[in-house]
Amino acid sequence: MSDTTSTTPTALVLGLTGAIGGAIAASLARRGFAIRALTRRPAADRPSLAFPVDWRDGDARDAASVRAAAEGASLIVHGVNPPGYARWREEALPMLANTIAAAKAVGATILFPGNVYVYSSASPAVVSESTPRRPTTRKGRVRLEMEEMLEQAARDHGVRVIALRAGDFFGPGVTNSWFAQALAKGGMAATSVQRLTRPGIGHAWAYVPDLAETFARLVDIRAELPAYTMLNFAGHYDATGHDMTDAVRRVLGRPDLPVKPFPWIILWLAAPFVGFMREALEMRWLWTQSLALNNDRLVGLLAAEPHTALDEAVRAALRGLDELIVPRHGPSHDAQVR
Repeated sequence: MSDTTSTTPTALVLGLTGAIGGAIAASLARRGFAIRALTRRPAADRPSLAFPVDWRDGDARDAASVRAAAEGASLIVHGVNPPGYARWREEALPMLANTIAAAKAVGATILFPGNVYVYSSASPAVVSESTPRRPTTRKGRVRLEMEEMLEQAARDHGVRVIALRAGDFFGPGVTNSWFAQALAKGGMAATSVQRLTRPGIGHAWAYVPDLAETFARLVDIRAELPAYTMLNFAGHYDATGHDMTDAVRRVLGRPDLPVKPFPWIILWLAAPFVGFMREALEMRWLWTQSLALNNDRLVGLLAAEPHTALDEAVRAALRGLDELIVPRHGPSHDAQVR
């Protein structure tokens, strides 16, 4: 049901079957939004969700499909990204261009999950929204171009954008993540945990349900926000380098569960032959130096950032891994094209 025929607002979600798209959709549905989704999946492969979904056949890489699906929507959630750290420039930029064009045509606000790839090993240990973005990696440069596309759309064409920059995703349904595929592989049945950083190196983690609720609360006040709103989501900051592994062991009730260093050498050895390994190594700097997100501006708007206690968040993430088969796409901050 579209906004043009009902008082019920509609949110078009690109990437609904991904963890972040699905979580944002759930938060918006609880606020009374009708959820519409664009997908390439046949009807038999579409998940059964806790809220009604108006499924539309199509592809986020096809401008006409996105434009048609956006008709009558007041929000477009851009929760898609090329799978497996591959073809970012070839696919991520055109997909975002399609979202921007559709939002401009129908007057919708874009919700955009951002990440920390736009920074580099030369960035300070704590970044704010005003910290210079000077990526040195291929994926970082693509993500910067995406942010600049959104900024230009807001500045030159009045397209409204709400973007949140966050650390590594984890939580229910987040299978293509460093948490799921490396740190706590095996879920509740894990026989060990892997430490990705050295002790003392901090790392930012984003519990997806909290991030989704933050988007929804910003939607509640969107009339008060600038056309282009980029805010930092602090999430769970592992300041010691072992907060997250300690939480996994507490939740499992196994304080003696072995903690092993992640075997980065395997990635180095495989990199000449496996494209994903090369792409993952390009982002290793995020595990060799501390990077935290200052969320003062977000807190100034919402009074508090939605925040689930770490052990509760880790428990939900581990249980979620028991319910899903982890794909072989590799870790990522982003939902995949589904």
